Amino acid sequence: MAKINLLPWREAFRTEKQKEFLSLVVVVLVVAVLAAFGWDRVVNSQIKSQTSRNQLLNTEIAKLDKQVAEIKELKARRQNLLDRMQVIQELQGNRPEIVKIYDEFVRAVPDGVYFTKMIRKDSQISLVGYAESNNRVSSLMRRLDASYKFSEPNLTKVQDSDVLGEDGSQFEMRVKITKAPVDSVSTDPAEGGA
Repeated sequence: MAKINLLPWREAFRTEKQKEFLSLVVVVLVVAVLAAFGWDRVVNSQIKSQTSRNQLLNTEIAKLDKQVAEIKELKARRQNLLDRMQVIQELQGNRPEIVKIYDEFVRAVPDGVYFTKMIRKDSQISLVGYAESNNRVSSLMRRLDASYKFSEPNLTKVQDSDVLGEDGSQFEMRVKITKAPVDSVSTDPAEGGA
């Protein structure tokens, strides 16, 4: 048999295989680096895109918050105006009330009775006055009780006084004012009010 030395061929084959392996490793490393770089670019691009969307949302939310604050302020102003209108309407409705009260006093007070002091507190009037006799005070109380504007006359004090004669007396009484039903004016915009 012939002696063939295969060592140099095996050594060359091994060297060639190592070069192929190294070149394959280099190619894989280059592809991995390129893939990692590409992935980094894609992720950074998505992050930037999401950040810009978030910024846009934050800007729009700030605008909406400002509009909500303006709406709340307008609602508060509206309620304030409605409250003022209600007060004005009540004042306008009560304006002729004092005239009616005095007119009813003129009708209810009999001759020989004079008031020196009238104090109104809410729906009650305190009266101080003089009468020519106790009968006239009784007549005043009956007339006030029969009046549509007054109720519950209450005599709190009577004492003799000669200011209006021998039988004269000074008296103090309280009487309640009865309120007529008030027509309410609607302030709801849905009902056609202001």
